[in-house]
Amino acid sequence: MEVKVNGPGNGDCSSRLVDGPTNPMVTPLLTDLYQFTMAYAYWKAGKHNERAVFDLYFRKNPFGGEYTVFAGLEECIRLIANFKFTEEEISFIKKSLPSSCEDAFYKYLREIDCSDVEVYAISEGSVVFPKVPLVRVEGPVAVVQLLETPFLNLINYASLVATNAARHRFVAGKSKLLLEFGLRRAQGPDGGISASKYCYLGGFDATSNVAAGRLFGIPLRGTHSHAFVSSYMSPDEIKDKSLRSSDGSRTCEDFLSAVQMWLNKIQWLPSLHGIFGETNQSELAAFTSYALAFPSDFLALVDTYDVIRSGIPNFCAVAMALHDLGYQAKGIRLDSGDLAYLSREARKFFMTIEKEFGVPGFQNINITASNDLNEETLDALNKQGHEVDAFGIGTYLVTCFTQAALGCVFKLVEINNQPRIKLSEDVSKVSIPCKKRTFRLYGKEGYPLVDIMTGENEPPPQVGERILCRHPFNESKRAYVVPQQVEELLKCYWSGKSGKTAECLPALKDIRSRCIKQLENMRRDHMRKLNPTPYKVSVSAKLYDFIHFLWLNEAPVGELQ
Repeated sequence: MEVKVNGPGNGDCSSRLVDGPTNPMVTPLLTDLYQFTMAYAYWKAGKHNERAVFDLYFRKNPFGGEYTVFAGLEECIRLIANFKFTEEEISFIKKSLPSSCEDAFYKYLREIDCSDVEVYAISEGSVVFPKVPLVRVEGPVAVVQLLETPFLNLINYASLVATNAARHRFVAGKSKLLLEFGLRRAQGPDGGISASKYCYLGGFDATSNVAAGRLFGIPLRGTHSHAFVSSYMSPDEIKDKSLRSSDGSRTCEDFLSAVQMWLNKIQWLPSLHGIFGETNQSELAAFTSYALAFPSDFLALVDTYDVIRSGIPNFCAVAMALHDLGYQAKGIRLDSGDLAYLSREARKFFMTIEKEFGVPGFQNINITASNDLNEETLDALNKQGHEVDAFGIGTYLVTCFTQAALGCVFKLVEINNQPRIKLSEDVSKVSIPCKKRTFRLYGKEGYPLVDIMTGENEPPPQVGERILCRHPFNESKRAYVVPQQVEELLKCYWSGKSGKTAECLPALKDIRSRCIKQLENMRRDHMRKLNPTPYKVSVSAKLYDFIHFLWLNEAPVGELQ
């Protein structure tokens, strides 16, 4: 989609140029049919320009945890900055709606855009909690209604997979390299691209997805598969055996012979006697060929035949031959077997090579593990003890295997300055009415204590002043808080023609940094996998009273016969 101006110029990011959505399928048609039927009904009744306020939020944290990472905001802003129906799209809508719909409605659709819409949101990459509005959208009710489905689509999965990535990072620890390998198992091309972007946001370090690397600047990682190793039958297949040294000063004319010499040396080491005998020569040929192609980036998949008896010795022989020419091998990848045991044995092997041949740093060669890893296997590896430096995680990460969806909702909370509430027999589904402000209150140790929602016109909480925080629906749950820091969460990210100052959209790396910093600033008991402590979400005393007044006012009174 072509670049357009984001609102009138007023010296801030409201006048910036905003590209269209990353995925060209994200157009005004990416919505449910009932959004168009409602838009027509609003228009038919003359209600379409009434000023409405909608909150987008979720009701329960995913994966049995007590926190969520908010993601997807940038793509929402990209959509509304370029929101305009084409003639082809209007023609299709006309065919899809009943023939009784008046032609003037389609003229109305041709003219609408999001210039009269305002979007307030929590900063992308923030840690967020149930019931708190992630996004507040204000504007003509028919237009905002058309934004409901695409906003939910762009935020639901993004936040879910970013949270999944953050949970994997928490279990793995800050020192480990996390690689997203999920493209081949993701739900289609868009699922793969989105997963790579939002896993990186959630704390992963790199991806195997080349398209995502190009689109978002995510570091790329990858070497070779078992197919490359098994494609070689013998060392005789290597034709060009020469390799120049890293400084270019000399050339080894027969690198294969150098590798075989080193393998022979390793085989005769007394400290490794009995661990292995003859290694698989076709695997050795594959490793040698790959090293000839990538001498500065040699990382070998060592489990095609036998990790200990073949893969590790063959790797070490190639790595030592590279070392003689001034190169340093990158490491190995384990893709099957007992990863904890194999990583420990591989590390012992590397330590022996360093000790016996005096090669500084060889014991620290990187060990990467893959093979259907998830939170549980990472936790189990930690308990068993392992020597893995990097984890390649795919299927369970990008498919969010343990939870299908986050469950964000988009609810009307005010129209024509009149608060609205959605009631339900299930209290968790009762909405919190009216246009609100949201604040995060911090304690003396610097940790967030509670999020509190207030009415738009209420005075905000002040540092050092005691404020009563109430559970929205449970009368007995309440507490006084004296905040040491107060942070307002909702900021204007799309000002339309209101003239208000809009926040700039940060780069992905900056969103990722925000996410990592926020997660580090959470109390550990909120983050833990087993029985995490729920984070408190509250409303002010005044908003609490108003919720229950409106509830009683809107709920029908029964009659006993």
